Amino acid sequence: MKFSEQWLREWINPPVDTQILADQLTFLGLEVDEVVPAAPEFSDVVVAKVTDVAQHPDADRLRVCKVNDGSGELLQVVCGAPNARVGLHTALARVGGRLPDGTKLKKAKLRGGESFGMLCSAVELGLGEDQDGIMELPDSANPGISLRDWLELDDSIIDIDLTPDRADCLSIRGVARDLCAKNDLPMALHEITDVTAQLEDRQAVEVQEGCACVRYAGRVIKDVDLHSSSPHWMVERLRRAGIRSINVAVDVTNYVMLELGQPMHAFDLDKLQGAIQVRFAQSGERLELLDGRNVSLDEDTTIIADESGAIGIAGIMGGSSTAVDSETRHIYLESALFLPEMVAGKPRRYASHTESAHRFERGVDPEGQRQALEYATGLIGSILGGKPGPVDDWRQVSRLPRRAQVQVRQARLQRILGISPSTETVQTIYTRLGIDSTVTTDGWQVTAPSYRYDLEIEEDYIEEVARVLGYDSIPRTYPLNRAQFKPVSESVVPIRDIRQTLVARGYQEVITYSFVSQEQQRALRPDLEVLSLANPLSAELAVMRTTLTGGLINVFKHNYSRQVTSMRLFESGLRFLGNPDKLPTDNLDDYINAACGDDLQIGDSVHQQNMIAGLSAGRNVAENWNSDDAPVDFFAFKADIESLLARASAQQATFRETDLDMLHPGQRASIVVNGENVGFLGVLNPVLLRKLDIECDVFVFELCVDALRHARIPKAGRLSRYPQVRRDIALLVDEAVSYQKLRQTIFDAAPPSLIEARLFDVYQGDKIEKGKKSMAIGLILQEFSRTLEDRDVEQVVATVVAAANAAHGAVLRV
Repeated sequence: MKFSEQWLREWINPPVDTQILADQLTFLGLEVDEVVPAAPEFSDVVVAKVTDVAQHPDADRLRVCKVNDGSGELLQVVCGAPNARVGLHTALARVGGRLPDGTKLKKAKLRGGESFGMLCSAVELGLGEDQDGIMELPDSANPGISLRDWLELDDSIIDIDLTPDRADCLSIRGVARDLCAKNDLPMALHEITDVTAQLEDRQAVEVQEGCACVRYAGRVIKDVDLHSSSPHWMVERLRRAGIRSINVAVDVTNYVMLELGQPMHAFDLDKLQGAIQVRFAQSGERLELLDGRNVSLDEDTTIIADESGAIGIAGIMGGSSTAVDSETRHIYLESALFLPEMVAGKPRRYASHTESAHRFERGVDPEGQRQALEYATGLIGSILGGKPGPVDDWRQVSRLPRRAQVQVRQARLQRILGISPSTETVQTIYTRLGIDSTVTTDGWQVTAPSYRYDLEIEEDYIEEVARVLGYDSIPRTYPLNRAQFKPVSESVVPIRDIRQTLVARGYQEVITYSFVSQEQQRALRPDLEVLSLANPLSAELAVMRTTLTGGLINVFKHNYSRQVTSMRLFESGLRFLGNPDKLPTDNLDDYINAACGDDLQIGDSVHQQNMIAGLSAGRNVAENWNSDDAPVDFFAFKADIESLLARASAQQATFRETDLDMLHPGQRASIVVNGENVGFLGVLNPVLLRKLDIECDVFVFELCVDALRHARIPKAGRLSRYPQVRRDIALLVDEAVSYQKLRQTIFDAAPPSLIEARLFDVYQGDKIEKGKKSMAIGLILQEFSRTLEDRDVEQVVATVVAAANAAHGAVLRV
């Protein structure tokens, strides 16, 4: 927000210079981005009056002007401006004067005609952007007076960068309040009196229940003359605030908004058709805005309408059909309150980031509408005349923002700030800020003023004390540290250790957005209900993620397109699920249960799960002289997941078939811990890879973090003094039989003397039947009481083979 320092000092004028004033604002939390002069440096430029204009004898576009510069003699100045005319008061740079670009004026001849100075445009003096000719000043500007003095250009423009919670400081009055508290000075009296109605004309207004409007004040003003120009002091203040002058009615509404913080709008009364309707937009309704754009209105948008249809978007921008122009004779002034939560996001949606929208999105004082309306009426009356009607002030009291009472404890204030300001000091600060406060036995009972949306809890009021006293005035204190040793559970794996395990295996951690595109979500997990954002930043960030793999894929694609073809990535974070009643019950997401229950946070519609996901692609081993360029495969990738499970009850971790569509049908598996599905792994489906324009296999996994955090505590086991015996067997089984199932069958049938079974070879080829495979398994046997004999081993082998045959049709290959 930009504003004139002189304007601010009309409200409060602390005895400090510009730099200290800027520092005070910054330390109050109103960060000053820059302080610049209101006008560039120029000298010996005065107000002058054109008394005579004659055509230049040798140039069609030049004219010879006689001007009165207050010196007592008329000066001859050659000028090419089309608006040079007799009686015009303008700016004259005298001979010897200097312009902002450094040019020093000298006596000159233009096409043979002598010129004793230069009639200047606003652009040439750095006072405007439009090159419409030489400056036009009011007749009240006396010739000879310094232009800098008459326009009060020895001023500074202060630009502050406000945080979204300080909407109360989007006005001169709001900034002045904070400075009053900082300097312990009263605010200058700016009394706004009610304007007496001179006619009974009213404009009917209808407000729809539930829309964004909770207060709507307005009045009719008739017989105004908009051919008049805005006073120069108003135009200058608007210019220094970065707002261009349009006409008196619009300039007054902008001026009141800057000074009091209340956005307003002026309608051409003769262009209104019937009653004003404040309502939600209807399906298919369109509106041509003041900037000429024609927009389609959404049904959740509150609009201003009449019988002809939409004439404005509430709190954002008016429509062109009822705009005030130079032919307007009767106007209707609007001063309303629209709830910030119902306006937020709409300016971005309609690409209309106006000053009004900026304020309504953050919260406007619910008590300021009538006052702003009376102030604007008075300004219009003093400039344009006109006859005002009575004020109609509708409000829905039940929906107006309310401020609750809060108890600020003195002990709490001292503990947070580390200082002990006196009761009187705190009370004075609250009073200067407009906070209603009463001293109690243990602190203060406080209520925020209507314009402070940011004051809600005790700490907010404590922060106000710190802001005004100055953070730099709070002495440095050091906390007393009493070391306490907390027990560390061996049965819980820290999340840092989980991450470190992946880092040790060559993975790099990334952090991606929790928002993804709707298209990516459908491609990866169409089986899960997504949570859509009401006001997404872009179409690429429209829904909450239900899987972390999408972000990893985006990172991979970004690097893959830059010739980085080998990488290992992982991320830990939350995924967000919709209504649990609509979640599938027959796939991987059954693990919203005991395995992941500790990480599931259930609200009314948002269900969060703490997950960890990884991606691997390219070479299996980093390029070096002692390795080949073999790509990562399913089993190498599976080993990474097994390393994560090693500390988390690994003996209960298994891998099962899954039908997850995003993965390759022949290279995918679900991860099961303690009988519960906790994740998946596999290579991305070739169809999906083609859509992503990726030409290599990409392996991904995703696991519930909670399933990895329950560690298996190591325990000492018995050691046998008797030797181990190994017997190798080769079982011929169907190709579809997995080793995991076969191994489970072997251990279920074998006696305790079988302590290990190791798969050391798998063969498929010409020597065995098609559709079969040979699995060579080493059986390790050992007893604790005796040495095993051959008949013991043969008996175990026979038992194992018989069980494998019964369960899987396995036969011993000889």
